[in-house]
Amino acid sequence: MYRRIAKNIGLTCHYRGDAAEAWFSSFRYYHVTCPNRRHSPIVFAVQNRLHLSTAQIRFINTGPSSQYVKMLSSLEPYPPGSPMSFEEDSGASWTPLFQKQCSFPPEIFRQVMLNLIRNPNINSNHLFRADISLESPFADDSLTDSEIPPRITHVKGYDIKTVIGSVSIHYSFFDSEPRSAKLERTAQHLLTVLHKHGQGTAAGYVKRVNHDVIIPQAVLQNTYARLKAKYAKILISRWVESTDPTKHVFEDLGIAAFLIELWAEMYKETYFPGFVDIGCGNGLLVHILLEEGYSGWGFDARRRKSWATYSSKTQESLKELVLIPSILQTTAAETPTPNPPNVLPGTHNGLFPEGTFIISNHADELTPWTPILANLSKSPFMMIPCCSHALSGAKFRAPPSKGLNASSSAYASLVSWVSKIARECGWVVEKEMLRIPSTRNTALIGRRRAIGFEELDVKELVGANGGADGWRDNAMKLVKGATRGH
Repeated sequence: MYRRIAKNIGLTCHYRGDAAEAWFSSFRYYHVTCPNRRHSPIVFAVQNRLHLSTAQIRFINTGPSSQYVKMLSSLEPYPPGSPMSFEEDSGASWTPLFQKQCSFPPEIFRQVMLNLIRNPNINSNHLFRADISLESPFADDSLTDSEIPPRITHVKGYDIKTVIGSVSIHYSFFDSEPRSAKLERTAQHLLTVLHKHGQGTAAGYVKRVNHDVIIPQAVLQNTYARLKAKYAKILISRWVESTDPTKHVFEDLGIAAFLIELWAEMYKETYFPGFVDIGCGNGLLVHILLEEGYSGWGFDARRRKSWATYSSKTQESLKELVLIPSILQTTAAETPTPNPPNVLPGTHNGLFPEGTFIISNHADELTPWTPILANLSKSPFMMIPCCSHALSGAKFRAPPSKGLNASSSAYASLVSWVSKIARECGWVVEKEMLRIPSTRNTALIGRRRAIGFEELDVKELVGANGGADGWRDNAMKLVKGATRGH
């Protein structure tokens, strides 16, 4: 409801005093990239505390809960015609729209406002970051043409009176954009988010999920934006699966962007050894990486309709195979075999050329096997767990983590369990919460060793983690079972 408005709004923060002025002088202009369009600047105010700064923002493109709806309804609207709370020195007026009592001080207001400016994705899932031009090297194109130039607005008639009071939102309307229900809804949303985050911070809320631990946000998002512009439209238009194309396309573009930047760091002084996507599903991630020039392939127990829509190179790189790990095989006949047309898939023993980067993206039954297969092939890996299965391939509820304040949810337990297996395999496990449209967005990366490969008895490790009895039967069931959504 606020996408068009949010793309070019100015956020203004109000304080008065040395601390506020120091903050304002440090963060003057905020820039993000998007089509230019005139819209009404917005001002947030902690009542009776004022030093006014205006931040011109341009944005880079990338069901409310009952609690949220309740918070919206608890805002106090200013009646139409309410007198102005303040006025610019130029005589321009700001129209008050909503206010709400708060119990957090101006210091938290500044902290929350800066976070909202830096992360516009909090207010819109169509936006993903703000670049602060003051923190970037100057270039001729640093300041692009805009209908709303950056400016400092001076306001008269405000003094410090109270430490804690209320937060309010005011608009300075453009002649071309008078007051409307849409602008009011935007104001409701912005003030609600500000109040929620401010009250939460005051109550001691600490963020539990940290993004961009391995790859810097700007680097990752620039690559994602490039991939999205290059591939998204055509991939969505050609989607033939029954699943939601936007979710899967944007999700795999995000994963591809992360891998591209991870590999740029890992292999900057050496050659890229190739990748394999085990349990590749619709094959989209393999297709994107191949199109970007990386060598590799993928396989799954069931061919997907999407495979036939990709380039001939991708089609040749997608195989219909069932993985039977080499340590579970007892006969020579179970070495990798191709599958002739119109017969059951062949098998693969899970041994890959040394150094091959193993991708396990929502690979389900293969997820707990991923760090083990990486050990057997002496290869790095990235796994993104989804559905929980034991090493036998059976459905399984992983034991909850025993860590302090650890979540006991099924997904958190799965992530904790497969992380433990990876560490037992001798991997130094790195964790990244990917910026993808999925709640199953935890990536576990193994690229460094804590112990040598030869120091581990893999069969003993499998046995200590429940064993793999029944793997063959459970794996072959995938050939005849219903096709999954990933």
